[in-house]
Amino acid sequence: MTDFTWGVAASAFQTEGAIGVDGRGESIWDHFRSRAGDTGQVACDFYHRYRGDVRLMQELGIDAFRFSVAWPRVLPDGRGPINACGLDFYDRLVDDLLAHDIEPFVNLFHWDLPQRLQDEGGWPERATAELFAEYAAVVAARLGDRVRHWSTHNEPYCAAWLGYGLGEHAPGGTSPADAFAAAHHLLLSHGLAVSEVRRHARAAEVGIIVDSWPAHPASDDPAAAAAAWAADGLRNRWFFDALLRGTYPEDVLERHAAEAPPVRDGDLATIATPLDWFGINNYSRTLHDAEGRIVRAPYAPLTAMGWEIYPAGLREVLCRLAWEYDAPPLYVTEFGAAFDDVRVHDGRIHDVERIAFLDASIEAIEAAAVAGVDVRGAFVWSLLDNFEWYEGYAKRFGLVYVDYPTLARVPKSSFHWYRDLIAERKRRESGWQGKWYVGSVGAGKGARS
Repeated sequence: MTDFTWGVAASAFQTEGAIGVDGRGESIWDHFRSRAGDTGQVACDFYHRYRGDVRLMQELGIDAFRFSVAWPRVLPDGRGPINACGLDFYDRLVDDLLAHDIEPFVNLFHWDLPQRLQDEGGWPERATAELFAEYAAVVAARLGDRVRHWSTHNEPYCAAWLGYGLGEHAPGGTSPADAFAAAHHLLLSHGLAVSEVRRHARAAEVGIIVDSWPAHPASDDPAAAAAAWAADGLRNRWFFDALLRGTYPEDVLERHAAEAPPVRDGDLATIATPLDWFGINNYSRTLHDAEGRIVRAPYAPLTAMGWEIYPAGLREVLCRLAWEYDAPPLYVTEFGAAFDDVRVHDGRIHDVERIAFLDASIEAIEAAAVAGVDVRGAFVWSLLDNFEWYEGYAKRFGLVYVDYPTLARVPKSSFHWYRDLIAERKRRESGWQGKWYVGSVGAGKGARS
């Protein structure tokens, strides 16, 4: 078993900028504005400044960087001619990471669907899933000789429900039927892409990343428990059951029979293609009252996003996947928090709240590992402050402060804290490794030998 992987994460649209540069096509997020009217036109300008950011990663001492490839940068229309300049960028990025002993974890989709495919119906259309597999093959054929760790999707719940059902993310749809269809086709595209990645990258270890927030009842009222179970069905079990059991939860299908997605014979078997690892993003939990409303716990501390600080939820999700679903090895592919960071008179950002949040989250991961969960790594979200989707540039998650007018990078106190934590863990690696892997549940039913 390899050593525990310490990393950071980012996504293409949130950091790259360079919209329309070097042949990049339009994405649905180019047509969707944040609440503040912000766009990703520049973002962090990672496209031009990535070498300096890789140096920051090296200073941080991380083992791995999880980033996404922008589908419209590689295939501007979502299909057809390959944009060589787009692939060249990711080729250079992978080489630079490896030159600095940083393992690339490549994610193929983080919500930036090519606009041309949205014009043809987007994720509610089955054809989008088939085209995604073709895109996955293009990227894997180019990077597969050097990239070992691949994920197909990041947070398919958000792409489906926030994008097509709740109107909060691009493309801004508000149809539950479209959201269910999108959720099914995102999962189908995952299964199709796994085979393509493995075909073109023989040493690939392939997974998917699901965002899971535990859904808890706010009281002992049976109606609150029922509301929490229903919410858990949409947010968690829909994806866990399909990916790890090859079924959709019956109670969700019955409750939403009028919006049920078009599932063909063989779809669920494709979705449940065995995986090498499974990624979890967790930021909080939801509490549900007897009327089905989401409520807040009394006196609960909140992040700048208004999310309850609840690190126990991370342990809960990891243990649930290991014990209820016999999941393959797990990675915590995102954990982090937004706070109202202020650059003070000495030019520094003393983000003590973020340090406390990260420390508590790592304790929760350790508790899951000691309980027998096979956790292989953890990635802080995020390296840089960036474009935070609907929130624009108002919310900061980064270990590194980005001064948006100048794009200067300023490491925060949390950057130095995480650097020192990684260094200390590596200094006592043998004892730490034994602690983290006691009683591992093993490779799980999904892992390949």
